[in-house]
Amino acid sequence: MMRFAIAFSLLSFGLALPSHAQVPQMNTVQPDSGKIGSVLRVHGLYLGKEKVDEVYLTDHTFDMKVKVLDQTDNSIEFRIPPSVKPGRLQLLVKTQGKKPMLLEQPVYITVEEKDPGVEVATASK
Repeated sequence: MMRFAIAFSLLSFGLALPSHAQVPQMNTVQPDSGKIGSVLRVHGLYLGKEKVDEVYLTDHTFDMKVKVLDQTDNSIEFRIPPSVKPGRLQLLVKTQGKKPMLLEQPVYITVEEKDPGVEVATASK
């Protein structure tokens, strides 16, 4: 009876493992900093549309949705939104499914200050 319980526990653990292994995992972002409008690419696992519904930047007070430009199973390309404040921000994903979850990722970006010279040139047109 004890062997059956151990075998059942191991089998249950083995069946549960693949579902946990398919949780979106962001590993790196290139480049790791940019200005508003910059395009960044995140690399990782299980980042396709069937796993990741939306991507956000968060300062742990406010979550800002980003525009995803390209999405594959191992990368997501996005643009830094115009209303984001400069500073260090963490990436956050909203998963697909009946019970979507917001998952903080161990990946950070730095949004750089706007170049005042560019704003003046743009405003004068």
